[in-house]
Amino acid sequence: MGAQVYCSTALAAAGVVLLAICTYYLLVVGRRGQRSKQPKGYAPVVGTVFHQLYHVRRLHDYHTDLFRQRKTFQLLVPAGRRQIYTCDPAVVKHILRTNFANYGKGTFNYENTSDLLGDGLFAVDGDKWRQQRKIASYDFSTRALRDFSGAVFKRNAARLAGIVSGNAASGKPMEFQGLALRATMDSIFTIAFGLDLDTLAGVSSGEGRSRFAAALDDASELTLLRYVNAFWKAQRFLGVGSEAKLRQRVKFIDEFVYKCIRDRAQELSDREATGDAVPDSRQDMLSRFIRKATNESGTVDYKYLRDIILNIVIAGKDTTAGALTWFLYMACKHPEIQEKICQDARNVSNAGETKTVEEFAQSLTDVALNKMHYLHAALTETLRLYPSVPMDNKQCFGDDVLPDGCSVSKGDIVFYVPYAMGRMEYLWGKDAEVFRPERWLDQNGEFQQESPFKFTAFQRLSNSTGWSEDMPGKGVRVPADEDLRGRAFPLLRVPAARRREGDRQLPDHDHAPHRRGSASDSDGEMRSIARLGKSGHVAAGACS
Repeated sequence: MGAQVYCSTALAAAGVVLLAICTYYLLVVGRRGQRSKQPKGYAPVVGTVFHQLYHVRRLHDYHTDLFRQRKTFQLLVPAGRRQIYTCDPAVVKHILRTNFANYGKGTFNYENTSDLLGDGLFAVDGDKWRQQRKIASYDFSTRALRDFSGAVFKRNAARLAGIVSGNAASGKPMEFQGLALRATMDSIFTIAFGLDLDTLAGVSSGEGRSRFAAALDDASELTLLRYVNAFWKAQRFLGVGSEAKLRQRVKFIDEFVYKCIRDRAQELSDREATGDAVPDSRQDMLSRFIRKATNESGTVDYKYLRDIILNIVIAGKDTTAGALTWFLYMACKHPEIQEKICQDARNVSNAGETKTVEEFAQSLTDVALNKMHYLHAALTETLRLYPSVPMDNKQCFGDDVLPDGCSVSKGDIVFYVPYAMGRMEYLWGKDAEVFRPERWLDQNGEFQQESPFKFTAFQRLSNSTGWSEDMPGKGVRVPADEDLRGRAFPLLRVPAARRREGDRQLPDHDHAPHRRGSASDSDGEMRSIARLGKSGHVAAGACS
């Protein structure tokens, strides 16, 4: 069900029509619109949204090529709202902070995502958004939930490292992207629902757990495809193609999630009735929300719980897995950086070579992680080049003028593109496309931040798991960078992650919009090849 098959089918069915529409809008409507509206200073037109469908396999590189010519542009759509794209940090700051109240998800994003996300945090604006953000930010700021989630992630990071090590020792090829997705899925679902899906072990203990994980992956991909498929509403109306598949996946997801909620509510109710309830015995988010709702109103809104918790699962799963995949890929490409990271750890912890991965993962305290400046720099540099959210957008609620002078009308969509921003020489210098963690370190070797409007990628990762999303000024946020460092570093403790002399050189990859934006070959997968190096250690790498 890959994007390539979908794209090929769509183009084969409507290629002539699309070409005619593209030509018409570029040569007639575009020029006419530019002549009549030039005084308002709209961004220049460089193509149509149908070009995105044509370039879907390299969408972010297509945008990057366009941004090398101009910082802000627009793509024509068949009717209605404009779609404006920007790489200008001043514009990004304007829509995310300076004029925050005038930009939001809007009807454009709600229509695209609500079938899956419902009225959850990442689909709504206004009072619904503020209420959910307040609840979620409070819960994530509590020590109990932080300790619980930290323990879950450390345990699954150690399990993931063990699987990688075992496969490498036996010379067995492995698809690391899939392993990372399963590890993060198990972690975030345990934190959110208090239930271990155990997909990392490839075990389905009944109840459709593995089927749920697959359905969620499919539904996420099909939802994203709506942003480049101009005909998705017609397909939904007719119940055909990708929209028919999306409806089936969402139906199964709802059945599974509602069953989890009902079972947990019944469990807590039974414990309360029999006097066996232990206060705060369950620290997962579902149990905490049910207890709070019961104490305040005596009732539990299952739809509300479904939306808010499923949003957390979706946002936290793919962003983390994508970051881990690209981090390991870049570490395998640059063994000298691996050694610097390991030296960083030796300098701030008792990370002896004799420690097991499990022991080492448990020793990663917040204090130790905060001292690992080079690890922080390497992860941040990975996200600069391969952001977990390569592109994001806001809808304009009222006519506005951007800092670069471009006009925006009510209803227009403004896209900002972290993937392209990370490759702009005017932002990062001549070596913008070079992986160089040192750019994030000062003369004392300590990590230094960049403007969140120049480097938006890590801000967006924190937004997905740390609740600072779209806030003007500072908000309550979980230090997602510490959590990610704690999950990533155990992988480099595995001998399989150390590339030795004579190992295969890793190729460069385009960041195509594959599932979860991961390092990928032509089939949309990053495959890890493990074998014994000359020193007897096991070496791992990625290849096409």
